Parts: sequence; C-alpha cells; structure tokens
Amino acid sequence: MKIIALYSIKGGVGKTAACVNLAYLAAGEQVPTLLCDLDPQGSSTFYFRIQPKPKYTSRKFLKGGKRIDKAIRGTDFPGLDLLPADLSYRNLDILLNGFSKSRHRLKKLLGELKSSYDFIFLDCPPNITLVSENVFEAADLILVPLIPTTLSMMTYRKLIEFFKDAGLDTGKLHPFLSMVEPRKQMHRRTIREIIAAKVNPMNTYIPYSADVEKMGFYRAPLTQIRPASSGALAFTKLWKEVETRLLKDLSDGD
Repeated sequence: MKIIALYSIKGGVGKTAACVNLAYLAAGEQVPTLLCDLDPQGSSTFYFRIQPKPKYTSRKFLKGGKRIDKAIRGTDFPGLDLLPADLSYRNLDILLNGFSKSRHRLKKLLGELKSSYDFIFLDCPPNITLVSENVFEAADLILVPLIPTTLSMMTYRKLIEFFKDAGLDTGKLHPFLSMVEPRKQMHRRTIREIIAAKVNPMNTYIPYSADVEKMGFYRAPLTQIRPASSGALAFTKLWKEVETRLLKDLSDGD
C-alpha cells in the first residue's frame, strides 16, 4: 500500500481537483484505491456525490477500527472508495492532542487498511497544523501544487524549512505546477525560477482550464467525463509520472 498526499499551505491551488483525478486514475482497472477526504470543506466528498453517514464525526474517525470501515463509501467508479469528510473535521487538531504519539495517529489508522487498498490518497486541509504533521509522517509521497507565482514559491520554501526543522524527510515532497497559463509573463518567469531552484518538481504541469473548474458542475473526475480535454490529459500524464517515482522509490528501498 502506498499513501499519496495532496497538500498545500495555500488554498485555491487546484489541490482537490488533482486529488480526485489522480485517485480515479490510480483505481484504473479496478485497483483498490481509497480517497480519504481530510478537509472539513469536504470538496472531494462533494465531487463524488457522497454524504457522510449519519453520526459520523472526526472523533469516530480518530478512534479507528470498525468505525472507519463503516464510514467508507463506494463511489460510482469500480475500485475507488471514499472516506468522506465531515464539518467536524475542523476539530481534528484539538482531538489529536488527546492521543499519545499524536503526530503518528493517522499513520496508525491508515495502516489498519493496508490489506484492503493498493493506494490511499489524502486530500489535505491547507495550513501547517497537527493534522498536517500527521500527513507528513503517514504519506509515502506528498504532491504539492504550486501556482507559478512568487508567493507560491515563498510558501513552498517555508514548507521545506518546516520539514528540516521538524526532522522530516524532504524527499517526500514533490511539487508540481498547477493552474499554469503559459501566456502570462509572470508564470513563465516563475517557472524558470522554480526549475533553477532545484526543488525536485514534477515534469508535468496542470494548465489553467475551464474544464477543471467545471468539475463542480459535473461532480465527477475530469479524466472520466472529458478524458480528451487538455486538463484530463495533463492529469493522466502526471499520474504516470507519479507511478514512475513510486516504482523508483520501491526499487531504491530494496
């Protein structure tokens, strides 16, 4: 089982759209895949037309065991399940403080699902919180969407600094460019700066696309509803690159 997190300190960078499409692509030929929505906004949950089960809360999520099994819902796509978010997830940080080894609670919970899934995707809330630290510990690979602006690069550098200060593995971080508009001079300049900074970016970028924005209307992965669109083709290419990096990590670990 591999855990892939979609994370950004900033909101509004295309994180959830990437998570939904990559999870759908990972499920592929019915490969057991789970998307775990950790964001109290519940955008991934919304995209898949799913509601949390009654009385399901962040407290039950953190207790784990059969409570999680009962909360997982099947999507309309074979091989892909969803653990929906609830507004009570806004309290996850507070509740995590009540557990021993609080930074490792998520890793323990997801480890219980090891026999059920090949891939687990985490749609993470923004900001650096105790929830984020749990994600950083649990994930095998952390995809960080960056809009090509100076501010995005600044926040990414802060993330790297946090990893170093906390003794976390910066090798897990894999930024990718999101919502790119090549016609914008600022985007072109910032892309050159990101490449020069040698921060291990993915080669694939996701273009700014009205089709991606329409996912909220379709309430389905773009790679399923409009697979030939530029955005869907970019997500497909990104997933193939992610697979390559995961396979490399596996071979390096042998």
